[in-house]
Amino acid sequence: MLQTVLQFLQDSPPAVTIREGEMLFPWIECIHVLALTLVIGSIAIVDLRLIGLAWRDRSVIETTTLSLPITWCAFLVAAITGGLLFASNATVYAGNAYFQAKMLLIALAGLNMAGYHGFAGKRAASWRSAAATPWPARVVGGLSLAMWICIAACGRWIGFSINAPT
Repeated sequence: MLQTVLQFLQDSPPAVTIREGEMLFPWIECIHVLALTLVIGSIAIVDLRLIGLAWRDRSVIETTTLSLPITWCAFLVAAITGGLLFASNATVYAGNAYFQAKMLLIALAGLNMAGYHGFAGKRAASWRSAAATPWPARVVGGLSLAMWICIAACGRWIGFSINAPT
């Protein structure tokens, strides 16, 4: 069943156009990488503040208020372009271990963020200084930063492992 869906997606007119065109895939990939750079960069700003390594004089709420709109807009662009790239060769990407790891890490990063907003971050308005940031929030920030670095690494290795000679 999954293989049928993947093949249908891969055979769709947009996927064929992206795969067979000379310039479309590289342009979409460039936009995807730029969007991921904004996602990871804006998340890193919040994570580094949570950990207490940067923006120590700014509250967590102030930091997230400035960063998260950029994160969500960039994530939307990354998800759309990533979906287009995936569709162009869905059957191969779906079986790639680095792609699977990247998707798993994105899901875990989402759960980490949900846990932060649901539990650790409920009292963020009171964390006026880095010293006031409780350890659970620091752990969430450290995990998030580590996961997003691994997501970027897996993304790079997808291309290397798919294009590698067999």
